[in-house]
Amino acid sequence: MTTEKRGLLEEIKTHGQLMFGLVGLMWAIEIVNQLFFRDSLDRFGIAPRSFPGLAGIIFSPFLHADFAHLLANTLPFLVLGWWVLLRGLDLFIEVSVMVILVSGLGVWLFAAPNTITIGASGVVFGYLGFLLLRGFFERSWVAIFFSVLVLLGYGSLIWGVLPIVPGVSWQGHLFGLIGGGLAARILPQGMSQAQ
Repeated sequence: MTTEKRGLLEEIKTHGQLMFGLVGLMWAIEIVNQLFFRDSLDRFGIAPRSFPGLAGIIFSPFLHADFAHLLANTLPFLVLGWWVLLRGLDLFIEVSVMVILVSGLGVWLFAAPNTITIGASGVVFGYLGFLLLRGFFERSWVAIFFSVLVLLGYGSLIWGVLPIVPGVSWQGHLFGLIGGGLAARILPQGMSQAQ
């Protein structure tokens, strides 16, 4: 096996460990939350306009209402997150942090009072926004190709930014998408230096 192939396989293995590790952590937290805490960990989500609710910005992507909610986020998180990760680990971390902060702050500022927002869908929408707009801002054929693929595969998610489904945080979706768009615009273009 050539050094190049070995390096590619090692990179794929590392990416897989990271993405499945994050999803595994979400599933482990939900299992523990359901079995031992009777969903009481959900209180650590984002509580709008309350000082303690700010901590929920960090915790909320790892908390879910139930297994159906987590299952709905798992596949898009893996696919879209992996596509962001293909651009480099440093960029993946930067995009993830920006999306979590923008989505979380948007929810904290604009969600209905006396609610708790949880779930990784803000991050999913952030990855979606990043991948859709990266082709526009970067203007490379590879980025445009991935933008078109994402649009064809996940473009229908865009409707989730509208307040049409009761009990679903359209604010998290909208501000996640905005956070991803901001990341596509302001983060360095081209492949990340750290591969």
